[in-house]
Amino acid sequence: MNTLTTTTLALVLGTGSALAENRIDTVRPDAPELAAFGAFPVGVQERQFTVSDRIDILNVTEDATPSYDRPLTVEIWYPAAQGTEPGTTYDTVIRDGETATTLHGRAARDAAPADGRFPLVVISHGYPGNRFLMSHLGENLASKGYVTVSVDHTDSTYSDQSAFGSTLYHRPWDQKAVIDFMAGLDDPLGQITDADTAGVIGYSMGGYGALIFGGAGVTQQAVDYDWGTPRGLLAANMAGTESHDALIDDRVQALIAIGPWGKNQAFWDEAGLAGLRKPTLIMAGSVDDVSSYPAMRQIFEQATGTDRHLLTFIGANHNAAAPIPAPVESYQPSPHLDFTPFDHYADAVWDTARMNNIAQHFATAFMDLHLRDDSEAARFFDLVEYAEDGVHALNDDGSPEPEHNYWTGFAPRTAAGLRFESRGKGE
Repeated sequence: MNTLTTTTLALVLGTGSALAENRIDTVRPDAPELAAFGAFPVGVQERQFTVSDRIDILNVTEDATPSYDRPLTVEIWYPAAQGTEPGTTYDTVIRDGETATTLHGRAARDAAPADGRFPLVVISHGYPGNRFLMSHLGENLASKGYVTVSVDHTDSTYSDQSAFGSTLYHRPWDQKAVIDFMAGLDDPLGQITDADTAGVIGYSMGGYGALIFGGAGVTQQAVDYDWGTPRGLLAANMAGTESHDALIDDRVQALIAIGPWGKNQAFWDEAGLAGLRKPTLIMAGSVDDVSSYPAMRQIFEQATGTDRHLLTFIGANHNAAAPIPAPVESYQPSPHLDFTPFDHYADAVWDTARMNNIAQHFATAFMDLHLRDDSEAARFFDLVEYAEDGVHALNDDGSPEPEHNYWTGFAPRTAAGLRFESRGKGE
């Protein structure tokens, strides 16, 4: 077995490197403009709550459909009061659900909130995952004046991964429950949270849930899968049903779906995707063989009921944009998996920190545009389709020459490998 010791890893990675420290807050010098951290210090809190009277999918039988109080744990990042000293750690486990790791960021645990009211962004991981998988977005957006809430989806985390049917059923309802929970907080954190103005960022199965939550109801075929949710209970998320119509939430103003799973298994048809009502940004790797890049392109093409964009990382697979850099502990084989945990986080072609920075840039612009009505943010989406076709031509004073059309917010040469497409409602 090619097992690396901690000492060997330290020598390979460098004792003082960002990777050896498992940092989630790295901003590369070549990062696009909006990846930079904002003006607010960042606070963080962990909370638990339950959602009453939810169907207990794991215990459904041919004769019984029991319900239970569904437990959820969330990590909440928020703008903190000026003068807050940065620096916290996040103790969690890696993909195998067993090996401990400590992540390092710049939030301050339980810091006093800043004054003001801030839009809410829900962050939803894949299957399996946990609330720290996209923690880089949580901290980054909070520094720019958002309250970001990342949820551990019960039955879908590294530590409690259970029957897939639970994730299929519960995912969009969990996302709604997080908004309801934040709206009901009667404390300093609740006082700064504008839960009536919300966005959702979902990765893989989180993206699946976000699309359903946004109006893209699933097909009868998805309801009938014998490997899916039992007893046809996924009909609660099916297009055209009263239950799915009731799920769609006026508080949600924008969706970001990263590597969204489902179209590759016929969970949506054209009619279902046309029901998507929220402005949507899809991020995807061009060689994704988990969610299938051609299938994700169909989501982009067929969601004609809303404005949408598709950002493609050319050459990237399913780990494009969303996961944090692989924790150092994941470099070693695990007896609990038949693959190295590193493979859950990293891409074979793209640097993860670079992808994180690009995701932070576009997520900031997208949420600013739709949650803050900041029309200036639209310029970050008026882009030539293939970045390599862009021309960078500035005068000495920084003003653009007539032929300049390089991607807004990117320094020369730094948008290489990216493709951006937009379609309006009805197109």
